[in-house]
Amino acid sequence: MNASPSPRTAVGRTPGATTPAPPASLGLEARLAAVEAEMTLRLETASLAFSIDSHIDADPVDWADVVRVPDALPDPQLAPPPTPYTTPVATVLHLAHTRLETGGWCAGQRRDEDGSLCLYGAIHAVAPGPGIEHRALDVLLDAIRRRFPGTASVPEFNDSFSHPRTPLRVLREAADLADARGL
Repeated sequence: MNASPSPRTAVGRTPGATTPAPPASLGLEARLAAVEAEMTLRLETASLAFSIDSHIDADPVDWADVVRVPDALPDPQLAPPPTPYTTPVATVLHLAHTRLETGGWCAGQRRDEDGSLCLYGAIHAVAPGPGIEHRALDVLLDAIRRRFPGTASVPEFNDSFSHPRTPLRVLREAADLADARGL
């Protein structure tokens, strides 16, 4: 009988073969020594394979051909991002949310020295007119009062936080609420 040889890697091991675990009858020290010897062999094998592979001449990768970035980011004032909503009030609330995420959120004032806005300031900045702005603020106050009953106004709610996480979450919920109401 002529059996064909099994496939072997460069170091003489069959691919996928595993080393049997040391017998459990050995003591802990003997098992640790066996595992250390196996790991040393594996590390030496990997080092040898790396040194062999590192001598292969290959063209360097030109990352300019691989990674593409836009020449300039679009101006958010010129082209507003697409909105998932079709109703005008929900769209204004979504745009205000996007404005706060990109331009920054502040508390205690409508606009700070860095140009960050509060909830009210963001809605005012993106609303096309006072009618939609007032309806957006009404829906936002409804969404706020669902989570925080007794809140008197949007500015009071905004100024009660030191981090934008909750105000932005409630603003997103208000956009969903306006969309559900068809506003």
